[in-house]
Amino acid sequence: MRLWHISDTHGLHEQLPVPDGIDVVVHSGDASNRMDPYLNEPELRKFLAWFAALPIGRKVFVPGNHDTSLEKRVVRPDEVTSLGIDLLIDARVEIDGVKFWGSPWTPRYGDWAWMTKRETIGRKWQHIPTDTDVLITHGPPFGTLDATYDSSNDTSMVGCRALQKWVTLNPPRFHLFGHTHSCDDIRNAGTKTVSGLRTIFSNGSCCDDGKMYDVTSAGVILDV
Repeated sequence: MRLWHISDTHGLHEQLPVPDGIDVVVHSGDASNRMDPYLNEPELRKFLAWFAALPIGRKVFVPGNHDTSLEKRVVRPDEVTSLGIDLLIDARVEIDGVKFWGSPWTPRYGDWAWMTKRETIGRKWQHIPTDTDVLITHGPPFGTLDATYDSSNDTSMVGCRALQKWVTLNPPRFHLFGHTHSCDDIRNAGTKTVSGLRTIFSNGSCCDDGKMYDVTSAGVILDV
């Protein structure tokens, strides 16, 4: 199975070159921009129409914190699935024997969609089946492709520690996410392995912070 992983397209999806020979495309959230769900709606619908029309057999979408119109049900989940898209919100799908699980939750900052307190977010990860092959979350685990600059312009890791713990104890074959863009001299987009784990981690973010007018990565292609 050849998989194309993209994320954080923020309305720029049409700039992406679509690769040939892909069996499954996974978008791990932030297809749109606006916080107001009614302003967000046309952005998300435009993305969904593009995503559904891709010449790829299976499409999997896990929303992100910017996809507010879906969280508020201005765009209903059944409208997404009616387009032939597998929408995973704490849910599972099996494709050709490969078990996918998707979850949109990230630690809270601001008042965006699918956010919860760092102290309690671990409860969300308890729902992930331990036999998952491809784990899809919007946000990264702590310490893996999650670096950014804080308000003091120092580098910090902003991923979820509870998610890191779950993945360490129950390592899937692949963990796909986005949320933390590349910026300046920090490159988060791409893949990484961690010593002692079999998991291949993929940050599919397609935009850089400070350059939200253009895609800077075409995603990641993985052989599953």
